[in-house]
Parts: sequence; structure tokens; C-alpha cells
Amino acid sequence: MKRISIFFLFISISFCQAQEPKAIKAGIPPLSGEYPKDLNALHYDVEIGLGKNANWFEGSVTIRLLAEKDKPQLSLDFTGLYLDDLLINGNKIEYRYVNGIIKADLYKYKQGETLSVDIRYHGIPDDGLIINKNVHGDPTIFVDNWPNRTRFWLPSIDHPSDKATVNYTIHAPAEWMVIANGHMISKPIQSASTAIGPKENRLTWEWDVTVPISTYNMVLGAGKLNVESLGYAACNKSPASKREDNCIEVSLWVYPEDKIKAKDSFRRAVKMVDYFTNTIGPFPFEKLANVQSSTRFGGMENASAIFYSEKSIAKGRNIEGTVSHEIAHQWFGDSVTEADWNHLWLSEGFATYFGALFFEFEDGKNIFQEKMENSRKRIIKSNDTNHPIVGLENKDLFKLLNSNNYPKGGWVLHMLRGYMGDKLFFEGITKYYEKYKYKTVLTKDFQAVMEKVKGENLNWFFDQWVYKPGYPIFIYEEEWNSSNSEDRSLIVSIAQTQKNAWPIFNIPTQICWDE
Repeated sequence: MKRISIFFLFISISFCQAQEPKAIKAGIPPLSGEYPKDLNALHYDVEIGLGKNANWFEGSVTIRLLAEKDKPQLSLDFTGLYLDDLLINGNKIEYRYVNGIIKADLYKYKQGETLSVDIRYHGIPDDGLIINKNVHGDPTIFVDNWPNRTRFWLPSIDHPSDKATVNYTIHAPAEWMVIANGHMISKPIQSASTAIGPKENRLTWEWDVTVPISTYNMVLGAGKLNVESLGYAACNKSPASKREDNCIEVSLWVYPEDKIKAKDSFRRAVKMVDYFTNTIGPFPFEKLANVQSSTRFGGMENASAIFYSEKSIAKGRNIEGTVSHEIAHQWFGDSVTEADWNHLWLSEGFATYFGALFFEFEDGKNIFQEKMENSRKRIIKSNDTNHPIVGLENKDLFKLLNSNNYPKGGWVLHMLRGYMGDKLFFEGITKYYEKYKYKTVLTKDFQAVMEKVKGENLNWFFDQWVYKPGYPIFIYEEEWNSSNSEDRSLIVSIAQTQKNAWPIFNIPTQICWDE
């Protein structure tokens, strides 16, 4: 039998109290000029007081900032809560509160100087810090920040381009467990009577993040939780670990009623950490907690403390695919972070693809091919592809959670792997991660690393797949020239028939002939 096979790049291998009168709607990006970048946040020292029967909380934060220019302007996001006090280096100053932004002119500071901003505040949060009862009727409190909802519970530079370390002091009811980013400094102690927040029998927990993270990753959670260690991963390969053996503890925090239901979803979490460590680079954070929570998302990749949908776990769903995706985010999104929301594919596309790669490694190519085919079908069915992956600013950040940034972003990586070959592709991935670990990036930064590894200009690839809309649609015809039985030839005609607004794609193609 004679067979013609055509190989395309797009294939499946598988002041006094002053409260803002109206809170800014979550998901609306900052106005132009809202982030003057005069100041760079270096560290947040956060103290939060919570109560079991209270719908309000009290907070205090000291933000250490570096002046990036002379006479900088302070600009902090903060909305929906009472601002009780604000000091700069221990002194009261005049400030303005406009459209959810705390502003102050700091004329006496010069470039390179550091300063501390102390803010005390309290109130009932409109969003961001979710005070509610869980699916079993017990009170819980969880932070849910993405994309720019940190401002609802923490004065901050609420943008992914600004990273900082953070320390949490959390006063919570004595019968609750408290989780946060980073590592727990010591066992919880009895809260002092002067501790901020509702006056109840409480314990004080302290968590410390020693590497910089974006504010949308800064979270805490509190409630009745069953805590189980799943094991240790990435031993001797994780410099951020606080253990003597440099291992990363992987743990599971779930409501007591759901501890059995959760086991299947998280049974390979340690293997996932090991796989990504060996494939990408060292695990970037101090530990990895997997937490059942009240996040609005199926999973939220908060650095070192991933929050998962409480309803999915309570219903006994197997969410192992989500677990792999969110753990992959620890490298891409949390450690290497998009500097601008419109480059979200550097987070979501990477997590989609590497999340699927774990199953190729563990379960074989057929499972991986099935996942990639499902992603391809999502792309084809979606109208999102009428727009490029990276394009004009999207005014509604939640609309960035689309087929462009997830499955198409994953396919861009898969196609790049197909073009570069496995050896160069994964070499480029490790170099990219090593260069930008704990930093922020744009697509051009990723492209530059892959070009250097490949030794070739890849403008043609990124231009058509990332910066332009659509995908190629092919028709082909074959015609045998049989006039000479001893010298038959085959004419293959290939055409692209996609929409006029879409580009003509440059597709490296092979025509294979089997006797």
C-alpha cells in the first residue's frame, strides 16, 4: 500500500477614618499611570487579626520600599476598608485617597533610599479576603487574590510586575489551623491580649516568605483543617527549603470531612514536584501545601500554598489534572512571572503544557496525546483565536482566562518543541527558568532565550503564533501522473484557507512516502 503523510508543525503528539465610598470592581485593571514605578516594594510585614464569629478583620502592614527616582510618589492600591493610620518612617504625612489609590508626594527622598510605610486598617472586606462558611457549614477565612484583588485586604502595589518578600503574623481562633505562603517559623503560641482583631481565644501563627513573590500570590487561610504530610520531594535540589536535607515537604490541608475523598487527587503530588524539578529546575519555594479552600477558581497557584475548589474536593471529584497544572505554576507564574497581564500565556500556557507533560512521563504518550487533542479541540471551537495571544490591553482581566492563554499557549510550546527537537527545547526551558527565577518577564525574554539555544532567529514563529490571531486551515489535493508507468509522479497541492484577518502561516512541512 502506498501512503502519503504530511507533517505539519500544528500536530498532536499529544488620616481620620476614611472609607472609600464605592469599592473598585475586582478584575478591572489599573488606570493608565496608576503605577508610576517610582517605588519598588521590597518586603511586606503583615499582621492580620481574625475571629471565628466576626465578619470583619483588623490589619497592619509595614511596607519597605526602594526609591527608584528622586522625589518619588507613593501609590498603593487599597479599597473598601477603613484606613486608621498611615506613617512614613514613623512620621505622619499628608496623603490623598483617590479612586482606590493611596497617594503621597515624598519630596525628601532620593533614588536608592529605602523607606517604610506603616498602615493600620480594619473593616468588612468586599472581596479578596473571603470570610464565609464552607461547604460543611463551618466558618473559614481564605484569601483569593487573582488577578488584582489583593487591594481588598492588603494595601499594596497590586500588580504582577512588583515582587517582594513577606512575613505574616496571623491571630486566629485557637481551634483553627492557619496556612500561608513560605515556611512556618515556629509553632503557634497564645495570642497576647493586645493582639489586633476580635478579642477571642486565639493563637498566633507566623509564616515567612524568603523569596520574592507577586502580591496576587500572597495568601493566608484559616479554619478547621486536617493536615497530612504527603512526603518529601526535590531533595538536595531546593535551595529555598528550610530543612537540613533541602527537601520540600508536600502536604495536604483539607476539611476533616473530606480527607478520604481528597486522597486520589493528591496521591502523586510528590512525584509531580520531583518531575518538574528534574525537567525545569529546582523547586523555588520553602514548601508546598495543597489546600481545600473557598477560591472561586478550580485551583489557584499561590506560591507554596495552592488553593483548590472546596466543592470539587467535597464532591469527591478526581482533580489530578488540576493538581499537576497548579504545581507546574510554582515554576511558571509564581517564580517566573509575567510582567504584564497581557503576557498571561507565560503562566497559563506553560502550566497547561507542563501539567500535561507529567502524564506523558508517568502514564505514557497515549494519555498525553489525548490531553493535547482535547486542547486542540478547545482552540478550534473557541472564538478567542480571533485575537492574538498577546495583543491590546484587555480591560477585563478575567477575560484573559481563555483558550488563547491556556490550550493555545500550551500548543505554542508543543509546536516549538516539535521544531527545535526535545534536546534543544528542554535545554532552552531550563536556561529560561534559571535566568528569570524570582523575576518578571515578557514574551520577548522567552523568545530570546530559545533563539540563543536554537542559534536561529525565531521571529517568524512567535509573530504568527503569539502576536497574530488564528491558526492554519489546510486543504490538499493529490494527483498521480501515470502517463509513464515506469516513472510515475505525484503532484500534491496544499493551500491555506483560513479567514482573511488571519495570517498565512509559515509551516515547516515534510511529505513522507512509504512503499
